Amino acid sequence: MLQGRPVAILTKCIYTNTIWDMTTQDLSYLDCNCFAIRQAARFVSQLYERHVSQAGVTAAQFTLLAAIHRRPGVTMAELADAMVMERTTLVRALKPLQRDRLVNAIQQDASTRAVALSLSDAGKKTLGEASLRWREAQQEFEDKFGRERAGELRKSLLELTSME
Repeated sequence: MLQGRPVAILTKCIYTNTIWDMTTQDLSYLDCNCFAIRQAARFVSQLYERHVSQAGVTAAQFTLLAAIHRRPGVTMAELADAMVMERTTLVRALKPLQRDRLVNAIQQDASTRAVALSLSDAGKKTLGEASLRWREAQQEFEDKFGRERAGELRKSLLELTSME
């Protein structure tokens, strides 16, 4: 008690760094959108990892391979924007794909640092194998969550990532 008033217990959300007054009965970490989204993302990522790892890639690597396949010649900057990733994070994520010769990175011209990305033949083969496993993961998720609900969730999440 401070001057006859209860002292607020302030807690910082570990994801958003927002400080909350946790003395109210109706507010908890379960009210944090970031917490709920990150928890769901971990659950869904684990489901997809179980499947696509059979093709020798992670779920994150699969999404990069698929994005590059859809837009051969995409630059790192364009891909980072499309994937809602920091460029440095993308560079780190691409390193194993380049090391394993799944992704080609070719400087567009000597006057620029822009690098165009494309899949190698091995990358296309890996993407084909991973796509089969991805379909299995997609089916498992929709069987558990419901096909219609999954579609609504995807739509909401894509809307969320397009907000500014």
